[in-house]
Amino acid sequence: MNDDSILKLGWEEWLSLPDLSLPTIKAKIDTGAKTSALHAFDIEPFGSASRPKVRFAIHPIPGNESLTIPCSAPIIDRRDVISSNGESEMRYVIETMLSVGGQSWPIEVTLTNRGSMAYRMLLGRQALRENTVVAPSERFCQPDLSYDVYTASKLRTATKARALRIAVLSREPGSYSTAKLVSEGEARGHVVEVIDTTRCYMAINAKAPEVYYDGKRLPRFDAVIPRIGASITTYGCSVLRQFETLGTYCVNGSAGIAASRDKLHAHQVLARHRIGMPMTAFAASPKDTKNLMDLVGTAPMIVKLLESTQGKGVVLAETKKAAESVIDAFRGLKASFLVQDFVKESAGEDIRCLVIGGKVVASMKRSSGGDDFRSNLHRGGTAVVTRISKTERDMATRAAKAFKLGAAGVDLLRSSEGPKILEVNSSPGLEGIEKATGKNIAGLLMDQIEMRVRPAPLKKAPKKTP
Repeated sequence: MNDDSILKLGWEEWLSLPDLSLPTIKAKIDTGAKTSALHAFDIEPFGSASRPKVRFAIHPIPGNESLTIPCSAPIIDRRDVISSNGESEMRYVIETMLSVGGQSWPIEVTLTNRGSMAYRMLLGRQALRENTVVAPSERFCQPDLSYDVYTASKLRTATKARALRIAVLSREPGSYSTAKLVSEGEARGHVVEVIDTTRCYMAINAKAPEVYYDGKRLPRFDAVIPRIGASITTYGCSVLRQFETLGTYCVNGSAGIAASRDKLHAHQVLARHRIGMPMTAFAASPKDTKNLMDLVGTAPMIVKLLESTQGKGVVLAETKKAAESVIDAFRGLKASFLVQDFVKESAGEDIRCLVIGGKVVASMKRSSGGDDFRSNLHRGGTAVVTRISKTERDMATRAAKAFKLGAAGVDLLRSSEGPKILEVNSSPGLEGIEKATGKNIAGLLMDQIEMRVRPAPLKKAPKKTP
């Protein structure tokens, strides 16, 4: 709280910078210095020229680099500051709240990388209010604080939202999903950049792996949202692996995306985790056509390309003769495909469950348009909000977890034997499900990102047994 009563400070005090998620920091109070300084590293500007921001990191506990607090703040100035050793340095200046002794007020702080300093902060005379009295011969006139706030049980409540730098890997900046992610992120104060995956290239080495874009090295991102099209899955996953190598949080990992795009691999993953799906068969030899169909059962049956998407490359064969003709045609094109049982009870309907962070956040029922058996919205299908059962909810979350996807569209069919997973989509569209359910899915995804990029807590040393 704010208070005009006299505040006495010694030459050394415990302070808090709550806006920077620094609930405890030890500072030197130096009235001989005009400017306050926060000893930070990895200082990097980002954002637009009209609203510039700076991101940086700090080890709040001197001598302990196991805890890193990432911070960000708007830039209010850049100043030439002369340090105590007489050297001149151009520094970014930010404004943040200072809390000490039950009183709080905004101060200006410069950022400088001086990790060898004993104090992570120096409080200069410009930051002191008129009611502040400094006793240069005394120390810790205000209550002590503890570094224990950086342990797991307390750090979550102490951490505040900060401006993030987020990349959306997409070749379609004008699409509804990409544009909505950008607008939602920017509304929260984040900087969201759309990166065309095909224009990225990589420097692969052990010491300094990097991602380049249009001739320039890409900056560090707090998070990457991959929206990689099916036609560039292989290269897109390679780029994503490079971000993973850099330690960037990726909403969906490269391995999960690659597995979900290959229909055969995807069904093998589901089978490994004992998740129900329509009976599916695959073979490479032309001689196995009859046996392949016998494994699935009676007609009608689905013949599906392994890398089909949005209902393309999916054919319904009403009879076994028709199925043989489709299979022969696909083999003539040297295309990889699988044969799958057709769930008649679904009657051209499926359920799309949107899973974010291991929870189903929205679900809709999609119905095919006209006589088409495919319910994809891209093929004229319609969608309405629907309630799902606990079994369906559990199955959807298990499917997303099996592929280790932070955000997934899980499609399931309602059969007489219970729900069956049809597909796990690692790049689900947002428009249809947002309009059908009225939910802000992009906002829920941003919530997940903000939670995941919080700093890792300090691990408490185990108690020694006597």
